[in-house]
Amino acid sequence: MTRKMAETREMTGAQMVVQSLRDQGVTTIFGYPGGAVLPIYDEIFQQSDIQHILVRHEQAAVHAAEGYARSTGRPGVALVTSGPGATNAVTGLTDALMDSIPIIVLTGQVPTFMIGSDAFQEADTVGITRPCTKHNWLVKETDKLSATIHEAFHVATSGRPGPVLIDIPKDVQFATGTYTPKGSRPSLYQPRLKGDAEAIAALVKAMEKAKKPVFYTGGGVINSGPAASRLLRDLVAATGFPITSTLMGLGAYPASGENWLGMLGMHGLYEANMAMHDCDLMINIGARFDDRITGRIDAFSPRSKKAHIDIDASSINKVIRVDIPILGDVAHVLEDLLAAWTARGGVTDREAVARWWDQIRDWRAIDCLRFEQSGPVIRPQYALSRLEVLTKAHDRYICTEVGQHQMWAAQYLGFDAPNRWMTSGGLGTMGYGFPASIGVQLAHPDALVINVAGEASWLMNMQEMGTAVQYRLPVKQFILNNERLGMVRQWQELLHGERYSHSWSESLPDFVKLAEAFGAKGIRCSDPETLDDAIMEMITHPGPVIFDCLVAKHENCFPMIPSGKAHNEMLLGEASTKGAIGAGGAVMV
Repeated sequence: MTRKMAETREMTGAQMVVQSLRDQGVTTIFGYPGGAVLPIYDEIFQQSDIQHILVRHEQAAVHAAEGYARSTGRPGVALVTSGPGATNAVTGLTDALMDSIPIIVLTGQVPTFMIGSDAFQEADTVGITRPCTKHNWLVKETDKLSATIHEAFHVATSGRPGPVLIDIPKDVQFATGTYTPKGSRPSLYQPRLKGDAEAIAALVKAMEKAKKPVFYTGGGVINSGPAASRLLRDLVAATGFPITSTLMGLGAYPASGENWLGMLGMHGLYEANMAMHDCDLMINIGARFDDRITGRIDAFSPRSKKAHIDIDASSINKVIRVDIPILGDVAHVLEDLLAAWTARGGVTDREAVARWWDQIRDWRAIDCLRFEQSGPVIRPQYALSRLEVLTKAHDRYICTEVGQHQMWAAQYLGFDAPNRWMTSGGLGTMGYGFPASIGVQLAHPDALVINVAGEASWLMNMQEMGTAVQYRLPVKQFILNNERLGMVRQWQELLHGERYSHSWSESLPDFVKLAEAFGAKGIRCSDPETLDDAIMEMITHPGPVIFDCLVAKHENCFPMIPSGKAHNEMLLGEASTKGAIGAGGAVMV
């Protein structure tokens, strides 16, 4: 854009798109060109403020934007064309909606006068994406385009974050209109940030009386920003209460912290699940009572008084009825909660809480993640344990695909800071991790970015090796290759009479040769004795790596709460406890 054009603020719709992104502080976008967005791509070509990353599939563009957003706390941006470009983005949009990730997806559309005529590459993008976005727009007037883009950023990042979409017809991109600067129009969307003072006071009183309290935290703490994580740590230190977390909340409280119980839920730790079941005060901070956490609703934390702090009014009392609902932003509520707690003297039932900790220590003694690495085959738990030891001192970001490896990563890798863990929680999207790692690496070019994958998930977006190589991104793909759809196979073993219906492929590629075909480095390891050296080779290689780690084919992921069971009815691996061995080499406790 020329200086004269900037002064007059008259510009084409395509120029408005680029200028709006620039004004929003966007420096990186992920996309794939097509006919309906070529005017925008022409403007991208003529500027240097915003870097465009050419992915190989539109789904990958959205997942990369998710990884960028989750690791930075800033919104990610994707640009795709009409029709199949937009429909290919639907999985990423739904993933971001489920996990509350702020992204802006710009889609091209056929010209306004052709909408509804079944034109080439036309789709009802707004209709298709309405259920999987926080909000979406079809812009038919160029004069409204820039204001809509600014509003989209506000909606995506305010309140409970989430994905938004703007559908832009091609003639709107060509036409000239007046640019509306950022902040010139107040938004009607103003979510409530401060929690109700009476509800906060009621929670403080409940905390003072609690004998078996537990903090149950989720991704909302991380979404609220760095202040929320700091305040959470201060609250835990001030109260001395134990704390657990959902999959999406890992890192909000440090895994090295003395009050940390580990992750809870279907594959959560024994002590975390038992504490949730037996507590008398459960304080939910920024979590949504997902079914992977609650298990059987009628048996979920049956004797506790329940509090729920959340920015999203629709999440409160949606799944679990609570006694103390607090609507507000986590950081604001925690700040007021700490102030109220301190003002009343920070009193707890110390003797009762000490006995509670004694009980938790007894549960911890079960050592539910214990395993034995013996024999010539690498156990996946061992692989991730060694990855943790050899990488934890680095400036490290971890992404995952979806399946057993995802749960093992959550169990065996520790996170002491927020925004270091990128995974698909609510939707469970296979193919998420690789493109997400690309987004993370672009946001943190000097960091060690590792995608923990299963071979089946990784193959779903394997084409993004082209993106990694083209942009010289040193992302490490750490594939736990059991030649199986691991979680599917595990459920078939435990719940479907060992009838393994289509849960593995007999035509997997040679991952080392595949890496070399893309111009990257491939490493294969099948020997526990050489695993450390192979991991170090991966870490120190300056470019992208595919690490093919051949692991035990029929290993099961424990602990596990079977479907329809309560938190205190878990399957543990046989190494964790002594007793009769049940299905899958597990012990029911």
